[in-house]
Amino acid sequence: MSGRKSAGGGIRRTLMSREATAAVIAEWLEDFAVPPHVTRKPGRVGLTTLNEILAIVGPRRSGKTFFMYQLVGELLASSRATKEDILFVDFEDYRLTGLTTSGIDDLLESFNRLTGRGPSFLFFDEIQHLPGWSRVLRTLHNQRRYRIVVSGSNSSLLAEEVASELRGRYRDLVMLPFSFSEVLALKGVEYSERTLHTPARGRLIGAFDEYLATGGFPEVVGKVIRAERRDTLQSYVRTIFYRDIVERHNVRATHILDAMMRHCLGAYADLFSVSAFEKGLKSAGLPGSKRTIATYLKYLEEAFFLLVREKFSFSPRKRVMNPKKVYLLDPGFAMLSPGFSENRGKRLENVVAVELRRRGEECFYHHGRRECDFIITQDGHPRQAVQVCQELTDRNRRREIEGLADAAEALGTREALVLTFDQRETLVQDGLTVTVRPVWEWLLGPAARAPLAIPEI
Repeated sequence: MSGRKSAGGGIRRTLMSREATAAVIAEWLEDFAVPPHVTRKPGRVGLTTLNEILAIVGPRRSGKTFFMYQLVGELLASSRATKEDILFVDFEDYRLTGLTTSGIDDLLESFNRLTGRGPSFLFFDEIQHLPGWSRVLRTLHNQRRYRIVVSGSNSSLLAEEVASELRGRYRDLVMLPFSFSEVLALKGVEYSERTLHTPARGRLIGAFDEYLATGGFPEVVGKVIRAERRDTLQSYVRTIFYRDIVERHNVRATHILDAMMRHCLGAYADLFSVSAFEKGLKSAGLPGSKRTIATYLKYLEEAFFLLVREKFSFSPRKRVMNPKKVYLLDPGFAMLSPGFSENRGKRLENVVAVELRRRGEECFYHHGRRECDFIITQDGHPRQAVQVCQELTDRNRRREIEGLADAAEALGTREALVLTFDQRETLVQDGLTVTVRPVWEWLLGPAARAPLAIPEI
């Protein structure tokens, strides 16, 4: 008797699952329209010739879904596909809660039933919510019927982290919150080379000052009231804490994770020592091991809350052993600091760290006789030393320049750059030429301003 009840329950669940997938697909086919959005151009996509699985990876609310909508819109506008060729599934849809790998067959069957044919393009949003997602993608990719684009909100979807079963079939595109140039586009602030040398640059500096405080999350940028911006950022942090870390990794020592997040909100653009943090917990009467702290630091990076940088060394072992330098994934998070203070030097450094990540630069910090904020490498060798400060003054000029000189001498690089809020000059010290530029101008410079390829359809 109990067996018959169990079988009946299984049949009902299957029917409910098929009804849910059919409803999701019907809504897509009947109701979808590309919503208004800021066009983003992170590089070539080439959907119609896409052979690998393309993963759009980044923090929640950074614009990944809207970028997928953008790609769908470009496909439709090109007349190379209709809506009946495209299956778009949001795995955060509550109706798909509990969907298993077999549910993908239900989705494809429902699509076929409603359109009379199978899809050519698969867009799977927040794919990490599907158990066994990597095996599903491998199976679909092996069938060679589909062009596949997925998105996800944790770095386990980055190419270097995915299971070996997807190696060689997979590439990622990191989608961070808006860059400064994208915020300018959203606000309708135009600029050119000439603007940088005219009184109109004042508007650029004002916009940068706001970006420095607010960050680049699209929803936050769109708000005007500071309290609303702060509340929105707080909701993002809570989601990272509970959904992306506690639930995903079954974290039990939540007091340690909470303490680490609070610490990093106040001590960003600074060194983070696992040993020192453990001692701090003990002095506060809280339990916590070095292994747990190191693991949680990795979780915070995976969830796109932090950027973590190592001290440069040609020895991988030494890199691992030294304290890390941590940055907030978005400068707006600093608004949530328990003891918020307007440390513009730290904020500037954080903005530079995020932009270097956006540009795909491999970078470290240097700590020898003096300190240097960033060592940018190429093929494992130091290429450029960069210092960031609010302003070069008589009080700090020697310290900042000597940090660059120490890094250049120790690591063999001759490119040296100081980024400040709004200074421009060229210095020479002990044969080392140092270029001083405003951060906002560097953000809009050739590396950021060069025409980016429009996604090929």
